[in-house]
Amino acid sequence: MDEEGLTPIPDGHYELKFFAEDEGRNCVAAFAVFHGTQTGPGGPGEPTGKSVAADYVYAMEFEGDRIRHMTNIWNDTISLQQLGWA
Repeated sequence: MDEEGLTPIPDGHYELKFFAEDEGRNCVAAFAVFHGTQTGPGGPGEPTGKSVAADYVYAMEFEGDRIRHMTNIWNDTISLQQLGWA
């Protein structure tokens, strides 16, 4: 993620928990937890100072060395509630 994308959560970072490859299906899965605190501008209001710890998974299907399809699995409602945005 670029710097501008993390403006509301400038300390945003992820902790990789799991990574797997299925060569027969040309698929990869990565599970991580995103951590951060909204201290910067750019959220739906003033910075809340609240933190988020959000589980997410990327499931990627490859064609050769390129990603052909990618799905992001993430519980956005819980994440937005943790940040005080919902």
